[in-house]
Amino acid sequence: MSLFWRIFALNAVVLGIATALLLWAPVTVSVPVVLTEAVILVAGLVVMLVANAALLRIGLAPLDRLTRLMTTVDLLRPGQRLPEQGRGETAELIRTFNAMVERLEHERATSSARVLVGQEAERRRIAQELHDEVGQSMTAILLVLKRAADDADEPLRGELRQVQEITRGSLDEVRRLVRRLRPDVLEDLGLISALTSLTTGFATHAGLRVVRRFDSGLPALDQQTELVLYRVAQEALTNAARHAEAGLVEVSLHHTDGTITLAVVDDGRGTGAVREGAGIRGMRERALLIGATLDVTSQPHAGTQVRLTVPVPRKQP
Repeated sequence: MSLFWRIFALNAVVLGIATALLLWAPVTVSVPVVLTEAVILVAGLVVMLVANAALLRIGLAPLDRLTRLMTTVDLLRPGQRLPEQGRGETAELIRTFNAMVERLEHERATSSARVLVGQEAERRRIAQELHDEVGQSMTAILLVLKRAADDADEPLRGELRQVQEITRGSLDEVRRLVRRLRPDVLEDLGLISALTSLTTGFATHAGLRVVRRFDSGLPALDQQTELVLYRVAQEALTNAARHAEAGLVEVSLHHTDGTITLAVVDDGRGTGAVREGAGIRGMRERALLIGATLDVTSQPHAGTQVRLTVPVPRKQP
């Protein structure tokens, strides 16, 4: 039965009951209206309106649920669906909406994968140019400054030594940027070594204490999954350094039956309500790329926790 006929039938039932009561009930209306008759008529009207409202609420409840989901659905949190029950226009609308959301989630995942792959390629290109062009040029400048300082007299020698130190510091910063843009250690030594190097460098430059808790004997992961885990940890540490006002950050990597969980927890000020800026949404897009689940929780004065749960395919016997 279509939505139109369901609503029509509900109203017909209410009006039919009211007509039957008027026809067969021993109730008459006097002129002028007696108070008792007026009370009975008003009570009957109220009963009809309440019954009609209740029946319409029941009939339109699926549309209300659909409207609420349409206003809150987020393609970065896949799996939000309404139960498909019954037949008719409402059920068909719900099925069509679920199919549309599923298609949009697939298209979003595909487009995000292309964007992230292109982003990593661009990171590698920039890192290569920084290493080959800027790094080598600054190394050559250091050699020239050294020769000039060795041949110069005071006070020029001291000034050249100072320029040397500034240039050496700039070269170290370029090398640090190269490591952030292209984590070679991830490809060469694996995820644990890459996370260890990342947290060590973070503790050195951010001035925070970092505690690592990594399980041994992690299952083998594909290159894309390891890169997502590394980038999420990198972004979570960056957020902790910039916004958390923390003194301690704990980075853990645990393996349970069928999942690997990365957690980055700080003891900062927390916010209560998590504001999802570009950083968190970027982490969600990366999680979506490998079918993982990202949870970000923050409590006032109790820190923030970023948890990435990655499903691990079981080995076939």
